[in-house]
Amino acid sequence: MRIVLVGAPGSGKGTQAKMLVEKYGVPQISTGDLLREAVATKTPLGLQAKAAMDAGQLVSDQIVLSMIEERLQQPDAKNGFILDGFPRNIPQAEALDSMLNRLQQPLQGAILIDVDFDLLIQRITGRRTCHSCGAVYNIYTSPSKLEDHCDQCGGNLHHRADDNEETISNRLRVYEMQTAPLIAYYTNQNKQYTLDGNGEIEEIFEGLCKIIDALPLSPPQKEDTGTAISMEESKIKTTIMENHQELTTFDDKIKEKAKETEVTSEKKAKEAPKTSVKRTSTSTKRKKKEATTMAAKKKATAKKKATKKKATKKKVATKKKATKKKAAKKKAAPKKKKAAKKKKAAKKKAAPKKKKAAKKKAAKKRR
Repeated sequence: MRIVLVGAPGSGKGTQAKMLVEKYGVPQISTGDLLREAVATKTPLGLQAKAAMDAGQLVSDQIVLSMIEERLQQPDAKNGFILDGFPRNIPQAEALDSMLNRLQQPLQGAILIDVDFDLLIQRITGRRTCHSCGAVYNIYTSPSKLEDHCDQCGGNLHHRADDNEETISNRLRVYEMQTAPLIAYYTNQNKQYTLDGNGEIEEIFEGLCKIIDALPLSPPQKEDTGTAISMEESKIKTTIMENHQELTTFDDKIKEKAKETEVTSEKKAKEAPKTSVKRTSTSTKRKKKEATTMAAKKKATAKKKATKKKATKKKVATKKKATKKKAAKKKAAPKKKKAAKKKKAAKKKAAPKKKKAAKKKAAKKRR
């Protein structure tokens, strides 16, 4: 099996390639991985690539092709390979064909994983990657069972910095201008196959395997007529022109869709229909669940704040009442003391008279 996976960013090429490796036992050759490994191990090609990157330049196609050629000569590539991420444009495809023909390992097919625009945006903006093992999840289509953590190793999940509106716009622009014309290029060689990539991962994989199992052992030869070549070249040019015209509205669509995906779960829950029951997707159910949880948390927080505020108010009122009572008691103390003193003085003044009256009464009794 010697294939190239073609598709826009977010089409699932990497995910499908890993599954193909497990089933067919052939290596997935990613140019990004090759570059990182070559630079890390300081191979001659890695040093050349590092020098270009340090100078702020792009790594040349020749260096990348040389890395691919070295990789193809390793034992595990004896029965074939899966190219992911290369070629990205027609010049690279032509150079790749030249190199593979020289190695007597020509491509059997180029498989396009075709995905709708809206789903591409959802896949890219919802993508979450594990810091530890590199496993990829999607909050809309394939969320992890452990929130914000990897199901496989428990590592933290993060949202890649390049999975944002501006970067997505640039990457899709490059794809439309350069990579999409590869479809016409491989169609001219009778090597082009197209697979619907809008379904579930397992369904897409099943369709991919059917295409691979039906590939001819020897790649089909293109028609050797000047007219056919001329017609296909014309198709390629037409495709490029059509893509160029569509770019004027392309960014607006991206921004519009990105804004839709960033709408809060609470708003989605409020806008959900109440009178009719409709079949909902996994992403909608997840959003509703998040909205319910968020609403419950807000309600609990508000109740806690209200209870605390009420307790504080009651405490202040009690303290204020006690202070007022103490002040009143303090104010009344001098008057009470004065009245007691006056009463005592009156009692003292009345004592002689009372004593005299008693004596007089006793004398009268003796008589």
